[in-house]
Amino acid sequence: MKPSIFVITGAAGGIGKHLAATLRARGATVVATDLQASDGIRQLDVTKPDEWARLLDDVVRLHGRIDVLLNVAGYLKPGWAHEMPAVEVDRHFDVNVKGVVFGTQAAALRMVARGSGHVVNIASLAALMPVPGLALYSASKYAVRAFSIASDRELRPKGVAVSVVCPDAVRTPMLDLQKDYPQAEMTFSGPRVLTVDDVTRVILERVLQTQPTEVFIPAWRGWAARVGDVFPDFAAMLTPLLKKMGRRHQRTYAKELTKE
Repeated sequence: MKPSIFVITGAAGGIGKHLAATLRARGATVVATDLQASDGIRQLDVTKPDEWARLLDDVVRLHGRIDVLLNVAGYLKPGWAHEMPAVEVDRHFDVNVKGVVFGTQAAALRMVARGSGHVVNIASLAALMPVPGLALYSASKYAVRAFSIASDRELRPKGVAVSVVCPDAVRTPMLDLQKDYPQAEMTFSGPRVLTVDDVTRVILERVLQTQPTEVFIPAWRGWAARVGDVFPDFAAMLTPLLKKMGRRHQRTYAKELTKE
């Protein structure tokens, strides 16, 4: 049976908003959520397990099942690791890690009961190679990736797949806020910034179709990051060059935003 009942977090903007709109345009039933309720958006605090349970029970009651959960909600604040206050540690891990864990748990319990389902967790290429200046974000996305892969191995024999998607920098409000932070220059080190359409296309045309455990966007950047993860000293040697490239691209990105 083709998936038709979707739950999406972080749907008020960026990747989540574009996914919700695209799926609805294709005829799917989409329960879009975000921290604040708005037109077409249901309120959900992903850090609260009781809210997850209430939401998903409502979805099952109204639609009979949950085919796919897309955990898109995320949080990022650039900054040097030794200077980040405790509140930022909590925010990164509450939203990025606990939000994904609680959502995956809640969805999986209901999916396992019917023997099918798919959870798609959005991580980052920062989950493959840690990014200086984004230490907390990198750590949280490493956790998302590890949790997703381990959960997939546990749940797939029960009929439930878990996929983790690791995109490069994507043009979203989250990226926009990084344009003025020197700590975020490595974020812009790639040859081009992805669009939400790039990510949506991969999710709809590959991830939902084949249910892979892990996907990198773009693939070559993912494999390059894997090399840097396996050989961190080699990656450290490349850091000055990547920062230089990132600074140049960051300035260009900031200029483009001011023209809009």
